[in-house]
Formats: sequence, structure tokens, C-alpha cells
Amino acid sequence: MSVTDQAFVTLATNDVYCQGALVLGQSLRNHRTSRKLALLITPEVSSGLRSILRSVFDEVIEVNVLDSADSVHLALMQRPELGVTFTKLHCWTLTHYSKCVFMDADTLVLCNVDELFDREEFSAAPDSGWPDCFNSGVFVFRPSLKTYNLLLQFAAEHGSFDGGDQGLLNSFFSSWATADIGKHLPFLYNLSTSVVYTYIPAFNHFGRDAKVVHFLGARKPWNYKYDLQTKKVMQDGTTDGSLHQLSFLSLWWNIYSASILPLLENLQKMEDSEFEECKHTFNGVEITLKKVSPFVANSLQMPVLPEQIDEVHPVACSPEELALEAWLYFSNPYVKLNKAVLTSISLSLTDLQNNLSFLLHFRKPRN
Repeated sequence: MSVTDQAFVTLATNDVYCQGALVLGQSLRNHRTSRKLALLITPEVSSGLRSILRSVFDEVIEVNVLDSADSVHLALMQRPELGVTFTKLHCWTLTHYSKCVFMDADTLVLCNVDELFDREEFSAAPDSGWPDCFNSGVFVFRPSLKTYNLLLQFAAEHGSFDGGDQGLLNSFFSSWATADIGKHLPFLYNLSTSVVYTYIPAFNHFGRDAKVVHFLGARKPWNYKYDLQTKKVMQDGTTDGSLHQLSFLSLWWNIYSASILPLLENLQKMEDSEFEECKHTFNGVEITLKKVSPFVANSLQMPVLPEQIDEVHPVACSPEELALEAWLYFSNPYVKLNKAVLTSISLSLTDLQNNLSFLLHFRKPRN
């Protein structure tokens, strides 16, 4: 039976984090939650993605960005992007719900977790780095404008000891560590994949009961490449190699490829009709430049030229300059192929300035 006055809530401050929010929402759907799904977004989220978000979430609510602007503490953590996580405080304004569970967009549920609604505010799991603090990636709360205003006032007066929402919330709910053990969620409700390898015996004993996985750290599941044929995450030098980490990443990507990627591909098809391809020719080789979703591009299989390293190159230039740069990059390997006909050769290039990706297809006209 659906419970309409309670909701799982998450936040996406940009298109990139929407990928995580979509997988989280779909994982909750897959495990048949009886609660509503609500998503807070900022004005930065594109209109195309909003239509996809509404197909997964019951509510998509635009809110203003709240930024701690605390560069000093954020620099200590080497995570400057966490300042905007203050935007999470808007979740207390959802007063049409009596109780909610907030979950970061980089979490993934492994089973039905509706029992979290039996807990009271402020219930959360201990942080792996400092267990007397809670991790703010998963917590139970009661929406309240009074609490919201008190949080804003507290933030203005005291700031956050880590520059992000976690430091602020731990200071505001400062009695969590000692007041009521019933508000301490088991670590299995907020299992950090990045620390599993340091607790292998405990994970082997308790891990099978994990309920929520949290992909902590700067590198998120959507930053990896995934082989759609083998259904495996492609390892590189930055993957820690942990079988547990890889298994959780595979779970995330399985949901993404099965349920989210088709939605993005449909969106791409609709957008394709709005953008023309840019064609350029250098030394007799035709280069087709076409805008694509960076998230679709990341899951495509890119054939690799001999002696070519498959890389993503950040650029901020015009299509003409981009095509020329691509030709210069490929000219040496191309010559080594003795002018063989090039087909289905692709390179993913990302325009960080405009948050776009392009696929470049190289083709030497047949004589």
C-alpha cells in the first residue's frame, strides 16, 4: 500500500549528479518502495533531463543553490564542489510530507529499506572516518520550516567545520553521538564502498546484509567506463581493484544500462533533430562532429586505433577548432595505417565550458 505522506528525498545540483539520482530512484523502484520519491534540483539542471527525472520521481522540485563558500575547509578536504551541498537544507521545506529519508545521489539501495521510516529525526549512520560524527548521506528527518530557518541561522552564525552540509548538520544535531542510541542507524544503511577493503573480515561477516551502498569520494560510478557487452566496469589505474568495489560499481551500472541509458538515448534522438552535424575535411579525411550526451558517450564502446590511448580531452573551443584538434591528434596514427579506410573510429571529447560531449567519426573517402 502506498504511503503518500512520506518520501525518499535526494538532490541533484547539476546534470552530472542527475545520473546518480536516476539510478538511486530506479533502485528504490526496483525494490518496490511504498513511499513517494522526491528530487530537489537546481536551475542548472537542463530541461531535457528534467523530463527524464519526472519519469522516475513522483516530484521534481526546483530550489535555489545554497553554497557555504567555505573555501578554506573545503580545500582541506580537497573537495571544493561540496560547498553547494548546503542546498540539501531545502529538504526541510517539504512540509507536505510528515517524515522523509534523505539519500545522497551517490547512494544505491540493495533491498527495500522502507523500515527507515520507523526511525525518528535525526537518525543517521556513523561516519567511517570519525564514528562520533554521522554521515549525512542517509538520514531520517521531519520537514519543518522552523527547523529549516534554524539551520540557516546556525549556518550563518557558525558555518560548517568541514565546509559542507555534514559538518553543519553534525554541529546542529550535536547530541547525536550520546543522546539516543536508537537514532544510530547500522553502518549497513550507509556502507561506504571506499573503506570496505580496510575491514575485509567485518565485510565478509556482515556484508551480505548491506542495505545501502554509498560511493563516497571524488570519483563516482558515472566517472567509470562500462562494457555493455560483458556487463563489467572497465578497470584503469584509478580503480582500487577491490572486488567488493567493482561488484558495487557493476550493480550501479547494471541499473544504469538497463533502465536509465535507454531514456537518455531516446532524449538524444529527440535532440538530434535539433542539431546539425558539422563536417570538416583535413588532408582528404572527412571528420563528422556531432553533439551527444556525455552520459551516453561514456557508455559507448570506442574502438581504439593502434598505439592510441583512449582518452577524454577537455576542450573549450569552436566546432571547427575542435575538429582540427582531433585531426592533429589522429594524424600520426592515421599515417601509420598507410591510408587504410577508417570506419567507426571515435573519440569522446568533452567541452567542459558548455558541459557537452562530442563524437568524432573519421572516414577516408573511397577512391
